[in-house]
Amino acid sequence: MNADKPVYAHSITPQRSLLDLRLAEIWQYRDLLLLFVRRDFVAKYKQTILGPIWFFIQPIFQTAVLAIVFGGMANLSTDGVPPILFYLAGITAWNYFSNCLRTTSNTFTANASLFGKVYFPRAVTPLSIVISNLIQFGIGLLLFLLIYAFYASDGNPLQPNRVLLLLPLLIVIMGAMGLGLGMLVSAMTTRYRDLQYLVEFGVQLLMYATPVIIPLSAIPEKYKLLMLINPMTGVIETFKYGFFGTGTFSWGSLGYSVGFTVISFLLGLMVFNRTEKNFMDVV
Repeated sequence: MNADKPVYAHSITPQRSLLDLRLAEIWQYRDLLLLFVRRDFVAKYKQTILGPIWFFIQPIFQTAVLAIVFGGMANLSTDGVPPILFYLAGITAWNYFSNCLRTTSNTFTANASLFGKVYFPRAVTPLSIVISNLIQFGIGLLLFLLIYAFYASDGNPLQPNRVLLLLPLLIVIMGAMGLGLGMLVSAMTTRYRDLQYLVEFGVQLLMYATPVIIPLSAIPEKYKLLMLINPMTGVIETFKYGFFGTGTFSWGSLGYSVGFTVISFLLGLMVFNRTEKNFMDVV
């Protein structure tokens, strides 16, 4: 034995890019991903009396409140669209984005005990949340289509058009934007827990800065720029324009939403991957 031979200690660290999606690795854990999707979807209303019916009740109540307060009492414009249909369209799209953002923004803190026990690609967790929210969005969209068909058959002047072909793109934008911002906030909440409360409060306020309640055409010019800064404005307006044929559709506004989504997703992924390496030291 060479007693004088120096012994070197080596630390093994993962060598991967901060923007690495690790799609192949996520695919290997697809069974776990589906398990998380089922957990997130089923656990939401588990042990409730009405169960999945809440997926229909929530948007109906939200729409009814908006229609009574803003459509009835305040008498705000809905671009000639029946108020119930106008508000339900905005609620359906907005809820998918906001749910993705809120529920992915506490990924690290909510799953700290799980992350500390077993290895799997951490991105599986927020991705499963976005997919489970997509199922909920599909239920809400079905409700909207049923009410839309009722109003259309009743002779209301609804004008669906080719912009509806952009619906898959809009869904991707809403999910990816919520995921990117959620991952960014989740990484930051490992050190600053106050951000969780800020997100809950901020998302509620942000809804009033989108065309969910007031169409962009009814916003005074001096405030319109503030509305257009919101990247969800182009998405909501495009969603409504495709179904109703009224309101505002702009490729520039939609392009801004796409650009913001790409940047927020890449930034969120980079910070998420960086935090993943040492989050157990600070959570």
